[in-house]
Amino acid sequence: MPILDVKELRTYFTTLRGPVKAVDGVSFQVEKGEAVGLAGESGCGKTTTALSILKILPSNGRVIGGKILFKGMDIVKLSEDEMRKKIRWKGVSIVFQGAMNALNPVFRVGDQISEAILTHEKISKEEADERVRKLFETVGLDPERAPNYPHEFSGGMRQRALIAMALACNPALLIADEPGTALDVIVAAQVLKLMRELKKKLDLAMIMITHDLSIIAETCEKCVIMYGGKVAEYADVVSIFKDPEHPYTQGLINAFPSIKAPRTELTSIPGSPPDLLDPPPACRFHPRCPYAMEICRKEEPMPIDIGKQHYVACHLVTKK
Repeated sequence: MPILDVKELRTYFTTLRGPVKAVDGVSFQVEKGEAVGLAGESGCGKTTTALSILKILPSNGRVIGGKILFKGMDIVKLSEDEMRKKIRWKGVSIVFQGAMNALNPVFRVGDQISEAILTHEKISKEEADERVRKLFETVGLDPERAPNYPHEFSGGMRQRALIAMALACNPALLIADEPGTALDVIVAAQVLKLMRELKKKLDLAMIMITHDLSIIAETCEKCVIMYGGKVAEYADVVSIFKDPEHPYTQGLINAFPSIKAPRTELTSIPGSPPDLLDPPPACRFHPRCPYAMEICRKEEPMPIDIGKQHYVACHLVTKK
């Protein structure tokens, strides 16, 4: 049984102009010890999917359909109190986007981590502080820096501190939302290397949210390509990169430079992501798709398994 099984998840936001269909029928699974990447352009529903899993959506957002099964338990049906006691931090934790702003500037870093431990576990302050020191060592920080304030940490150190905080209560699933944001290339590479090592050492299941396909190639076993709140393609990473079937996936890969492939001119995907207040009918990618057919404008494509659990939501696949 997968540790996380998302089935037909639908999360909408209420606005004065109408409902925003941010996540509209998303399905994927995460096995124990496996990393799954969520990729796509900004606004495709990646972060909303993660917030739905933890039920920490903004006040105008709510899950209106589907299931989120964590170890067989449907998170959607749990109350706020049950989420706090059973799921958040102990079961599922998240490393939020933007390490520079995620820590409270007026509290010591170590105290912010120990507070999470004391909130969810019945241990003494001394035991919590000792665990913080061990967590600092685990993520490559000097334990003597625990009493420091966030402004005394560099961007990379803050990101490591956030990872330590996410691991504070030994979760089974870790969600990382754009872990390299606002970090320079060298520091971002160090953070990603740390996450790979922690995944292997702790047998963690992970969801990696990013628009950078190279991060998914380095850290994940499976990849979910999202577009307009839906899953365009879902498969193992090798299949996604070696044999992409959806035109959107092909466009993303062709727009990404490679130092190993022959020199070719990069191509961009024309147009803009859809307005999720009023998304295009049928296939949401058809206004930008170079292969769009009449059926693409009239009938929504359903994800189909083309072999080896490689799912593609495209009418072109059914025509082959």
